[in-house]
Amino acid sequence: MRIVSLVPSLTLTLFDFGLDAKSIVGRTPWCIHPAASVNEVPVVGGTKTPTLSKIEAAQPDLVVMDKDENPKAVYEWCLEQGYSTFVCDVRHPRDVPNMLRALGEAVQCSKVAESLACSIELTLAEAPEIQRRRALPLIWYKPLMAANGTTYAGNMLASLGYEVPDIEPEGTGYPEVTPELMVEHGINDLFLSSEPHEFTPEDGQAIEASFRSKGFESPAIHFIDGEDLTWMGSHTDVALRRLRKHVIRT
Repeated sequence: MRIVSLVPSLTLTLFDFGLDAKSIVGRTPWCIHPAASVNEVPVVGGTKTPTLSKIEAAQPDLVVMDKDENPKAVYEWCLEQGYSTFVCDVRHPRDVPNMLRALGEAVQCSKVAESLACSIELTLAEAPEIQRRRALPLIWYKPLMAANGTTYAGNMLASLGYEVPDIEPEGTGYPEVTPELMVEHGINDLFLSSEPHEFTPEDGQAIEASFRSKGFESPAIHFIDGEDLTWMGSHTDVALRRLRKHVIRT
């Protein structure tokens, strides 16, 4: 089977299934894991703007996509070309196990997919109860943007016991936020991600100062690996365990 993956976290998942560059024949430049193997796979373009002629040249039997990350027009083009597609549509870490099972079946790796799925289910079941606090994951600095409670990133924090509010119910899921808006929603903790914006300690200090300048107490600031918030798939188990340790420490 020849597979083109347009989803970085699922490219990693395919390798974790035991597939290699003989089967995975196309990726995006943001498909960077596993570093030792992924460089053998040709790049067919970005998640939003893949080069269709390169996908065609790869002669895929299956194109792996994400409903939010990849354009609908690319999905429709794949169907027009007669390519089979696997479209990930995950909103919560508890959705990941069944997604893994479906992907495993699609690429004939059901046994290892089942093992990974069961591991995530066990980790979710073991999630510790923590004091209920309100949190937001921040993903961009200028302007300051957050991931809502309706997103996968928000639900990763919710799975650890945080309440992540839906600040902009009619929006995209990634609202611009201000100190006033975050105080209005009772935010106790801010998780500063390493991607898509790599927050620095100086960014954190500036955010704290922006609260103080308005006469507010700043939420607690936590720096985390952005992949732990957004890379769903085989990485979810590692991400949950790493975020859990972070929360316990703080």
